[in-house]
Amino acid sequence: MTVMDNIREMIASRGTLHMALIDPDKQPPEEAGRIAERMLAAGSDAVLIGGSTGVTSENLAATTRAIKDASGLPVIHFPGNAEALSPEVDALLFMSMLNSTDLKWVIGAQVFAAPYIRKLGIETIPMGYIIVEPGMKVGEVGKADPIRRDQIDRAVAYALACEMYGMSIVYLEAGSGADRPVPPEMISAVKKAVSIPLIVGGGIRTPEAAAAAREAGADIIVTGTLLEQCSEGSVLKAVVSAAKGVSQ
Repeated sequence: MTVMDNIREMIASRGTLHMALIDPDKQPPEEAGRIAERMLAAGSDAVLIGGSTGVTSENLAATTRAIKDASGLPVIHFPGNAEALSPEVDALLFMSMLNSTDLKWVIGAQVFAAPYIRKLGIETIPMGYIIVEPGMKVGEVGKADPIRRDQIDRAVAYALACEMYGMSIVYLEAGSGADRPVPPEMISAVKKAVSIPLIVGGGIRTPEAAAAAREAGADIIVTGTLLEQCSEGSVLKAVVSAAKGVSQ
């Protein structure tokens, strides 16, 4: 069974999933392993590994090994550039930032990386990546034209394009450290419009924000900044439980 098949099966059987986002550039591999261990205890279903800057093939591989050794959770590469790749990961989000103003992030980096990904034998998960304001560092690096919070029809149109292109997942991203997550109204409208799984991330740091995203229809909720700012197991578990709609 592929990683993507497993994700679909988990969504069908469990409902909304939670994925922890760990940036290899933010801490040494040993600490990343400890974070992953805490997230396993909190109830996370998988780990996304990546960051907008500072990720290399070396720290990506070392961090992936540490996460697997410490937690046993599936590790999915969430790439920030086309140069850092590792066969250590279980799968790679082969993503296109659809609302970038730079073709590099829409298709150029993907064309560059594709032969190397095939050579390494990494499973790819085609994904449409849509930046919602404020967008934060990822929007800046990717030269995004962020979707305004009131542009719900525009978000729906992008998501429909993702599905019509044959992508496996669509991701609404407010950006790591965002002061506001993606609006529930936007999540709900996109979820109603498409049949592929919907990931939502950025600015989700409280149980209330996680529950709002789940109730609006998110299939997968991602938290990253929270993991860097908090090591308290009860807090992490509260957010993950709210994301998944389970009692603590």
